[in-house]
Amino acid sequence: MIWNEKQETMPREELEVVQLRRLQAQVERIYATVPYYRQKMNDAGVSPGDIKTLADIRRLPFTTKEDLRKNYPFGLFTVPLERVVRIHASSGTTGQPTVVGYTKRDISMWAEMMARSLSAAGVTKSDIVHNAYGYGLFTGGLGAHYGAEEIGCAVIPISGGNSKRQIQIMKDFGSTVLLSTPSYALNLADTMAEMGVKPSDLKLRVGVFGAEPWSEQMRQEIEKRLQIKAIDIYGLSEVLGPGVAIECVEEQHGLHIMEDHFLAEIVDRDTFEPLPVGEKGELVFTTLTKEAFPVIRYRTKDISHLIRDVCTCGRSFYRMPKVTGRTDDMLIIRGVNVFPSQIEEVLMKCEGVEPHYQIVVEREGSLDSIEVQVEVSEEVFSDEVKVLEGLGKKIQNDIKDLLGISAKIKLVEPKSIQRSEGKAKRVIDNRKL
Repeated sequence: MIWNEKQETMPREELEVVQLRRLQAQVERIYATVPYYRQKMNDAGVSPGDIKTLADIRRLPFTTKEDLRKNYPFGLFTVPLERVVRIHASSGTTGQPTVVGYTKRDISMWAEMMARSLSAAGVTKSDIVHNAYGYGLFTGGLGAHYGAEEIGCAVIPISGGNSKRQIQIMKDFGSTVLLSTPSYALNLADTMAEMGVKPSDLKLRVGVFGAEPWSEQMRQEIEKRLQIKAIDIYGLSEVLGPGVAIECVEEQHGLHIMEDHFLAEIVDRDTFEPLPVGEKGELVFTTLTKEAFPVIRYRTKDISHLIRDVCTCGRSFYRMPKVTGRTDDMLIIRGVNVFPSQIEEVLMKCEGVEPHYQIVVEREGSLDSIEVQVEVSEEVFSDEVKVLEGLGKKIQNDIKDLLGISAKIKLVEPKSIQRSEGKAKRVIDNRKL
């Protein structure tokens, strides 16, 4: 089902007219209300009147997370706090938290984006939505909640944690849709197995998973263990929260970007020059309709490309493939670029391996080393030593073949790697870089 058919199936020519009009208005408003942006534009030698075509966006300076931190907490807001009805913030685990604000109109737009997204995943007002995204300063829980309510679903705002209780509630309340991070979905699958609850004991039919990169292999694992359709959703707090892009249930081939509200670019990771549609690079977003906290050319650090073809579902927006890596997640090991999702891809193809792993990076002298700790099934762990050795050797060879690096493989017993109730911590980097 398409939630807003008029907007989501708009012809490209008509869409670009809307995008340009909104871009011009947004740039003008930001220039007039935010001294920091005005100074950046002046330094770049550009003014609002210079934006005459969509291609002129490349004349505008980029915005980075560092810009947000420099202006902590409200320096990039374009409206007075009296008009802000919601404030969210990142955890700040890697530095100063990034703070984002929403007006009443922003919240309505966000609910619309999530209603579009959940509808694309096949969710209807008849569904009972089990929302296990975290509520609070994290944007996931409330963003998804408002969209489900906009559709008319019954929403269970359970948030993360207490997995046994979550399973019991899903069983008792008849939940049909699960919203969570993919790693927490696997955590729930483990808990179900411990409790003796089979997928057929639940009414779940679809899950909408996001907030962290996950591979196609992990999707297959979730679908197999929970017996549901697993849909990928994309968003980030700085741009909106969840609801920027989503797969459709019909195709699951790329995520439809809500282009009437978010202008997407792909830029070269080294030169930051815009790349043609279809070429791979860093994803950059400009918000076209946000009031309280708009961003111009925000560098997401996510690696993707744009897909031009119109989807068979009827939506005309550009799509982007599933994001499986970020430039700041990327590890450089002895000169080789390594994404955790590439290692996950290898692990998920190995029989006897559980979908729980951690990558530990150390520096020994002047050389980097990488250890992959991965859980194996009960049967494999209790098997002969030579079986374990063989599995470890296979994983090591497969990683070497795919990535060209040597990794130490440590097979660990089931349930020994800490489970996540939100975003999984896949990498422990002990190097002093």
